[in-house]
Amino acid sequence: MTIEVVLWDYGGVFTPSPFGAISAYARSVGAEPVAFREIIFGSYHEDSDHPWHQCERGELAVADTWAAISAEVEAAGYQFDLAQMFSSMVSGDEFDRTIVVDAVREVRGRGIRTAIVTNNIREYGDAWRKQIPLDELFDAVIDSSHEGVRKPNPAIFHLALERVGVTEPTNAVFLDDFEGNVVAARALGMHGIVVEDDPRGALDELVAILDRNGT
Repeated sequence: MTIEVVLWDYGGVFTPSPFGAISAYARSVGAEPVAFREIIFGSYHEDSDHPWHQCERGELAVADTWAAISAEVEAAGYQFDLAQMFSSMVSGDEFDRTIVVDAVREVRGRGIRTAIVTNNIREYGDAWRKQIPLDELFDAVIDSSHEGVRKPNPAIFHLALERVGVTEPTNAVFLDDFEGNVVAARALGMHGIVVEDDPRGALDELVAILDRNGT
């Protein structure tokens, strides 16, 4: 078996994960973190009709999305300050994310294709794409808001493999900070790696997989 492609999530891999910041914000307003995250983002273990999921599929504008979510949060009895929550999501990262960019370069140096597979929103597209040198690092960018499908729907993984010309999921590695997305990739036969807050462990695991498979 040869690894032909490594697929990378964006948020939580090249940036800090938003899930930790949302949990901290939930505690600050007296909410149980998991239940609060599901009000904000819906269940990330599925691709549903939650407003955030619709937004990530490009079906709902972000302003309408936040209006709907704000109403749900307030109906649940919690204070909701969108600006404060976003501020906590983009606060400083204690880990050096340049090592992830360096890891992509090392993967490409082995002759392996690379692609981004991200759940994202259209209105943020220009901003996140400027954060890393996409054209240098990736053969394809699969953005849920442009494709109309989001993780963990298997269709987005099949689309990513098609875009880079890989036919067998077993020849792919996928890295993501959300375990449910990794589980979905593994169910297709991919090698799945969960990226923790400190990405070094995941990058070491990636190198081990590539070395085992002779690439």
